[in-house]
Amino acid sequence: MYTQLKEINHKPKPFEFYTADSLWADPHTSEQMLSYHLNEDVDLASRNKVFIEKSIDWIVSHFSIGEQTKVCDFGCGPGLYTSGLARSGAKVTGVDFSKNSIEYAKTYAKNEGLNIDYVLQNYLEYEPEEQYDIITMIMCDFCALSPVQRKEMLKKFHRLLKSGGRILLDVYSLKGFEERTEISLYEHMQLHGFWSKNDYYGFLNTFKYKDEKVVLDKYTIVEEEGSKVVYNWLQYFSEDTLINELKNAGFNIQAIYDDVAGSNYSKNNTEFAVIATKQ
Repeated sequence: MYTQLKEINHKPKPFEFYTADSLWADPHTSEQMLSYHLNEDVDLASRNKVFIEKSIDWIVSHFSIGEQTKVCDFGCGPGLYTSGLARSGAKVTGVDFSKNSIEYAKTYAKNEGLNIDYVLQNYLEYEPEEQYDIITMIMCDFCALSPVQRKEMLKKFHRLLKSGGRILLDVYSLKGFEERTEISLYEHMQLHGFWSKNDYYGFLNTFKYKDEKVVLDKYTIVEEEGSKVVYNWLQYFSEDTLINELKNAGFNIQAIYDDVAGSNYSKNNTEFAVIATKQ
């Protein structure tokens, strides 16, 4: 028991393990995530309905999206953004590796008469031949990637964008990092059965890495037949660190906002958003 508890409370190196498939591709947890996505009143897997509608209106207006605009949304989930963008007449592609979310998105698009190309794939491996005018990565998905993965993702964005194409993404800020605290929690059926349909006990260890500005939420799920560990990494950014990553990948920063709805940049939010143009 001591050895098990020691392992549960072990703090790994930043981004030492990657278990995104345990959250997004597992049938049970992906179903739970879909239910969070579709809850219009909360900001969990997706932001609330009012914000999303405001955000879509701003994106369509700011980028002058119309019938000739080709947009790709990386990490599209159940299509909350792709559906709104498609209604503007844009040619929209959504990429996600949650089967439940993609199936929901396809059904919704069909019922609404929306022509959207949905791809069931890990966006780290997505390599289409076509190019886009705009690439979006929303809900701070960029922050869940390791430095190596982010570098490769930005290379991909640069390759997939047309000349003068732009990306829109949001990230967690250093203010957000300051507000996180290290904790250790233990709970029966943690998160109300989120992790399994079977009986289980859940341990949560939140670790902060001050030098790297990274936070890890480490979930250890113990069931009768075994256990699993899910590592939820989040990178927090200053303006300079994000701008440097984008510049090194061949992008020029066009603007910084408080969020992906175009709110004026206050430097006092737990997140911020950027628009960057392919050089």
